[in-house]
Amino acid sequence: MWLSQQHLHEQINRRKVDVICSKIARKLASVDYADCIELSLTPADIWSVEGNPLVSRRYYAGAGSETLGRVLILGGTHGDELTSVSVVFKWMQKLEARHSSLEWLVAPLVNPDGVLRRRAIRTNANGVDLNRNFPTPGWAKLSRMYWVSTGKNPRRFPGTVAGSEPESRWVIDLIEQFKPDVIVTVHAPLDLVDFDAPDRSISPLKLGILKKNLKGTYPGSLGNYAGIQRGIPVLTLELPHSWRMPKEPVVSGLWIDTVQWLRLNMAKAQEQHALLAKRSQ
Repeated sequence: MWLSQQHLHEQINRRKVDVICSKIARKLASVDYADCIELSLTPADIWSVEGNPLVSRRYYAGAGSETLGRVLILGGTHGDELTSVSVVFKWMQKLEARHSSLEWLVAPLVNPDGVLRRRAIRTNANGVDLNRNFPTPGWAKLSRMYWVSTGKNPRRFPGTVAGSEPESRWVIDLIEQFKPDVIVTVHAPLDLVDFDAPDRSISPLKLGILKKNLKGTYPGSLGNYAGIQRGIPVLTLELPHSWRMPKEPVVSGLWIDTVQWLRLNMAKAQEQHALLAKRSQ
């Protein structure tokens, strides 16, 4: 019997998820294969440079709840920041139990090629720092100047063209399609909370163990692309360690404080986005 096109598509997607969950579980002791499968991840139509599936999961507001806003969560943008992937997976398990009045889109592993190497690397398989590859004003000149200022550090290479990498284009697509009101991105190991938006006054003073320490934006960074240019506040949690997984109370504390901040500040974040959009017309 011939399989329907839809059934075949579902089988292919299940295979993609099985592949990436198997690889993640082998790499990260904190992510179990069965738990990864149970998250019902959805593979994108775009693949990483080395052909790894790019996966996400959407969580809708609970039945009967008024949706306060949309939140995009990203982990693993830099491949050698393994804890950023693990923490986002732990947060997804919390979302499985309860996600109430907010709508979420979670991409736990933006840079699978960097993470899944035998020795994880910051960049993607093309040697591009994905957090310097987003299209921002003057990117061609400014990204080059920034890279030269680092001594042409290969870990900071922005690429030759803005948005050149499938992984950065995928994040751009997620933003375009999901239209988040806030983006939460998890990194390591600077041990701080950063915040990029037209108005930084609503930046949290602390989230869990992390305290506010605002950094500048860089050419091609997500904070510049989404936070400054598009008016979508970008909340960056920099974990204390890239390889050492924080204990469960720390993971939970970061989650509780982040959710609380989102609920308290969602309306202000939406106002910032709407105001910038109006000015851009």
